[in-house]
Amino acid sequence: MTAGQPIRVLVVEDDPVAADAHVMYVGRVPGFVAVGKAHTGAEARRALERTPVDLLLLDLHLPDVHGLQLARSLRAAGHHADVIAVTSARDLAVVREGVSLGVVQYVLKPFTFATLRDRLLRYTEFRAAVGEASGQDEVDRALAALRAPGPAALPKGLSAPTLERVTVALRNAGEGLTATGAAEAVGISRITARRYLEHLVEAGRAARRPQYGTVGRPELQYRWVSGG
Repeated sequence: MTAGQPIRVLVVEDDPVAADAHVMYVGRVPGFVAVGKAHTGAEARRALERTPVDLLLLDLHLPDVHGLQLARSLRAAGHHADVIAVTSARDLAVVREGVSLGVVQYVLKPFTFATLRDRLLRYTEFRAAVGEASGQDEVDRALAALRAPGPAALPKGLSAPTLERVTVALRNAGEGLTATGAAEAVGISRITARRYLEHLVEAGRAARRPQYGTVGRPELQYRWVSGG
């Protein structure tokens, strides 16, 4: 990639809804362009053979290969694209292994556009550090560009513990949940439950559709997106 050109991103995500959301997110960040998407490791390899890529937005849980195994094989084949891992896995051993394979950032699902935008812009700062460092401080600043100053902020009024409870309830509900059902499962108000469910939809981790067959206006049914 030459100076002035956008950073080319390949989205690798097995769930089509999430993949489309991630492509849309990438396209909204200045300096980045999504050059394709792949739903399996095999599709990702084929895409890399025909398209120059600077950065992989890589789901670690693919149907045909673990994301870190894919990253390892790509390195062995001579592909040097950096990796931002997008995953629900919280195993720190996986995080440590990823560092040696070119994983420069981890983004935990579910996440918002603002979270991914922050990671991408920090990656831009990291790539912009070129030339010879004048000393330890400059090396430290280059590496610090990849590190978020703290947990990504949720929208005002939402809390991480309650989001986790709503997420667990939705994932465990095979047929999905309405806001009323989520409120009863978690012990919060229906209005509050809907805010969390809509946040999950915005993050690409849930889908919604009208539920008909009841008196009055149809109620929205929320379903966890597989692969999350």
